[in-house]
Amino acid sequence: MSAPAAGTREFLVVSGTYLGFTLGDGALRMLVLLHFARAGLSPLAIALLFLLYEAAGIAANLAGGWLATRFGMARMLVSGLLLQVAGLLVLSALPADLGVGASIAWVAAAQGMCGIAKDLAKTAGKSAVRLSAGGAPGRLMNLVAWFTGSKNAAKGAGFFLGAALLEAAGYRGALWILAAAMALPLALAAAGLPPLLGKARASRSVRALLSRDAAINRLSLARLFLFGSRDAWFALGLPLHLQAAGWSMAAVGAWLAAWTICYGLAQAAAPAAIPRSADGFSREVPAARLLAALLAGVPVAIAMSLATDRASPDAVLALGLAAFGLVFAANSSLHSYLVLAYAGRDAAAEDVGFYYAANAAGRLVGTVLSGVLATSGGLVACLWGSAAMLAACALASIALPASRGPRRGP
Repeated sequence: MSAPAAGTREFLVVSGTYLGFTLGDGALRMLVLLHFARAGLSPLAIALLFLLYEAAGIAANLAGGWLATRFGMARMLVSGLLLQVAGLLVLSALPADLGVGASIAWVAAAQGMCGIAKDLAKTAGKSAVRLSAGGAPGRLMNLVAWFTGSKNAAKGAGFFLGAALLEAAGYRGALWILAAAMALPLALAAAGLPPLLGKARASRSVRALLSRDAAINRLSLARLFLFGSRDAWFALGLPLHLQAAGWSMAAVGAWLAAWTICYGLAQAAAPAAIPRSADGFSREVPAARLLAALLAGVPVAIAMSLATDRASPDAVLALGLAAFGLVFAANSSLHSYLVLAYAGRDAAAEDVGFYYAANAAGRLVGTVLSGVLATSGGLVACLWGSAAMLAACALASIALPASRGPRRGP
């Protein structure tokens, strides 16, 4: 029996479910970061709290792509939401009398559950976009831009929500509220999607699952460095820098929320500014190469401006974040389009899973690097680390093919 293809209704249900999930996930990240920073943990210790969250995403994306192909995307969305609720409840059960080391291990393990949940949901959601677009490159880019942009806007709103909940309800109360709120997207996914949505013949071996075609491999490498560059300064370096400068938790959350929402809106608007071609590759791929090179200069400019003390640090950060967000949004949106354009319809979930495994690896490297650099050299050191990763992203982007090659077999 063939699986149903995704239509407009299914696309809207998947989008609504994933946006609700992302809102809660963004709130959780800010909640954990600010709570444990207030408790006195060092930047490196806070990075360790997110270690399993990011590491679990690598395996979750690979397995999630295979599972979504084997069992259908709707089941993966529901599984991700249920696991997120479990992770939130485990976080809320953290005993107050645990030592620092045991507390870090407890929170890291619970965060690992939430990391698996997020990437199961993301892989299923992005794969449904590929099925909804059919074979039209223009429609695919528009759907990807809308989906990715709205997702990041929801994540930004979640940053503010997490900080506000922490202030209003405390750590444990905020977690209970988030767990209860997951009931709405869970009901939407369970009732509104065909169980076999996206089901196809899955790869039969680990080697086939990991060995994608050259285009997917090269794009995944560029993606690893791109997202590593963002988290190298945005994940820990920036919020801890603002908190150390005397900002309240709500103000830090609002600042990061505003940037992430604007970044999401820029992603949604990216198709209007990105060169388009009839074949979907010949202008889009050179644009990805150019954007990666331009982006590498932004953290360098911010770091040099902060080091000179000739301008207001807040003004430098505001302008630098705006420039970084605009170029990063366009680059990320192009990547999200290209992976689906390179992917085959039958293996879309597996291709997307492999690609987002690289994305998760980049976040893992960037988060750890942010903790190390913030501890040793503060925000400026994090910015230089970001620039180095962007230079590597630009080099990897040069190798991107300007067409889709033949697909390998399952």
